Amino acid sequence: MKRIMIAGTHSGCGKTTITCAILAALKARKLNVAAFKCGPDYIDPMFHQKVIGVDSHNLDSFFCDDETLKYLMHENSINADISVVEGVMGFYDGVNGRGSAHSVSMITETPAVVAIDCKGASESIGAVMKGFLSYKQPNMIKGFIFNRLPERLVPRIKEMCRELGTTFFGYMPTNSFTFESRNLGLVTADEIGDLKDKLAELSTLAEEHIFLDELIEVSEASFPIFREPKLHIVEYNNRPIIAVAKDAAFCFVYSDNIALLEKLGCRIEYFSPLKDKKLPDDCCGLILSGGYPELYAEKLSQNNEMLQAVRSAINSGIPTIAECGGFMYLHENIILADDEIFGFVGAVKGDVYSTKKLQRFGYVTLEAKKDCLVCVESDKIAAHEFHYWDSTNCGSDFIARKSDGRNWECVHANKSTYAGFPHLYFYADVRIAERFVAACAEYGEKHGQNKQDRSH
Repeated sequence: MKRIMIAGTHSGCGKTTITCAILAALKARKLNVAAFKCGPDYIDPMFHQKVIGVDSHNLDSFFCDDETLKYLMHENSINADISVVEGVMGFYDGVNGRGSAHSVSMITETPAVVAIDCKGASESIGAVMKGFLSYKQPNMIKGFIFNRLPERLVPRIKEMCRELGTTFFGYMPTNSFTFESRNLGLVTADEIGDLKDKLAELSTLAEEHIFLDELIEVSEASFPIFREPKLHIVEYNNRPIIAVAKDAAFCFVYSDNIALLEKLGCRIEYFSPLKDKKLPDDCCGLILSGGYPELYAEKLSQNNEMLQAVRSAINSGIPTIAECGGFMYLHENIILADDEIFGFVGAVKGDVYSTKKLQRFGYVTLEAKKDCLVCVESDKIAAHEFHYWDSTNCGSDFIARKSDGRNWECVHANKSTYAGFPHLYFYADVRIAERFVAACAEYGEKHGQNKQDRSH
């Protein structure tokens, strides 16, 4: 199974640009490519998907144990000619050895190539290479790609690689291509009007300056043995229909979460809180995804039919998972940075408001204070937060704990609801999805939903 990781020295060194360039070039060679992103990020996989035309998947060793991580990589690349994995932050950055690109590389035995941003450096590039090669042993680093490297320095960098016993896999010259950023990371792929042209440009640059044949050669490796997660699959008379918010305002959806719900017997129907006037017919579960509701606050607040539909569904007890942006949508009001106020669903009593810095950023372990939709009292769930917004009513049904000892109360949870800032990845504990699906099926039976199996 061919697989290669494009890691980096730090955030902003060019990992996404180089990964998308390589994906585009491999696709242009008519190869069937699978793409992955280390860590919990939603946005980079959107760019991967635009390049290869199919879903990109996350590989997160904080969320998942080793066996699950290997299973997910194998499951999502089994039909691919080659898999390309984009790293996260710097190669070694993680939490207590988990969550880093290095850990994912070691667990899945994936060869890694580290991208170095060479702007403003020359001989010091050698020190960076030597440091990454020797800092932590063992590692799977096979060589380097050099971003924004002046062509005049290429001979010297090749010589450095020979001296250090590592491989020069090419470089990306200084170019005009950039992925625009905002507070929560990159602008999403759908917001870039000329993305197709930019990806074509990247493909050409990669074919000219990156040694793709050598990357393909070093990517050849046997895959480690693994055990599949055990799923408790129930044969329902009628497949539960789960309505999933997905549009420009609510675009943070883990493809593996959706796939797991489908494996457990659900039918997924997407809807747009921005454009639609009602929830999908016969739905018996609701997922309000994360995203950027603040960018579309006025339009969301003007869609009174959808606000009422969501409010009525939640009041009826429909099983609901609302994360971050979806949680914000459930509040009575959103207060923008300029103090403009717009009304939202009102299922959560309180307001969400803009802040000037990240709030409670990073991995957390959630501990349930009572039985609820997704777990039972005292269960612990790996989760992730990344938001500049806060709430006057964050909830208090879970305790979030950081690895450094910090903790706080969060999340509104009961038998039918999980609503809070922390994002959930279902493969962190498949029982989350199993409990949710069972609740959806029970709701459907109770309310006479999904009388017909519309799987055809």
